[in-house]
Amino acid sequence: MKEVKLYLSYAGYCEAKESHSIREGANKSIKFHALFGLIQHPEQGWILYDTGYTKRFYECTKTYPNKIYANMTKVFVTEEDEIKNQLKHFGLQPTDIKHIIITHFHADHVAGLKDFDEATFYCSRAAFKQYSEISKFWAFSKAILKDLIPEDFEKRLKIIEDYGKLLNDEIFGKKYDLFGDDSLIIYDLPGHATGQIGVKLKTQKQQYFLIADACWNKKSYEEMRLPPSIVRLFFDSWQDFKDSLQKVNLFHKKFPEITIVPTHCSATTSALVSTHYDLNAL
Repeated sequence: MKEVKLYLSYAGYCEAKESHSIREGANKSIKFHALFGLIQHPEQGWILYDTGYTKRFYECTKTYPNKIYANMTKVFVTEEDEIKNQLKHFGLQPTDIKHIIITHFHADHVAGLKDFDEATFYCSRAAFKQYSEISKFWAFSKAILKDLIPEDFEKRLKIIEDYGKLLNDEIFGKKYDLFGDDSLIIYDLPGHATGQIGVKLKTQKQQYFLIADACWNKKSYEEMRLPPSIVRLFFDSWQDFKDSLQKVNLFHKKFPEITIVPTHCSATTSALVSTHYDLNAL
């Protein structure tokens, strides 16, 4: 695989019960950090993996029906947390970001899209289909806030299945080489959200499989421990979620040397998120 540089950080968080993230979890509140990745590609330049929360979330949820989303999901984000401000530590401006990989359209993954006017967006066909077809009024019921999406989104969008190079995969059946250079490999991980995808990449030190919300706790893919049944109400497809988790479990068994990174698993991300703004740390 072609090597890239990777920096992982948080752009805000929401609170949830640990017992909701995994069966037999503690009945205590935990932080679901909105993880993002800043990737430096040797030819393609600066890339974002998701964009975390921004304070736009508060604006978008002031009135109903979107206020229902905010009432169910307590969000905490400051201006300093927003990616556009974290970029300053690297000497970067939002216009330096040329590509953004959208794992799915939930607010904690797309709230920063409007900050990046020069970026091309990438998402799966299924994710875009759901986003484009669901009404603005009912979108909140799928954790989508359409006011977070740039007006020229479609003009800057590339569908992964059309743009990436299709490859066979022993576990997932298929995968996509996003730039055709073996640097960023895209996998389908539906279930939590329609058309959710994950990204495998390699740095100088390590390989990583960023799996978004394919699970919320590393014990889920390690031990095939599912979340409690109540969270089915918030998943797009419980069967697809279980199928995707099974594939991640098989991937982990076959490639134990690759670090799997669920977006909201603090047990995983706390060791990876750096406060030193070092692209060579991972």
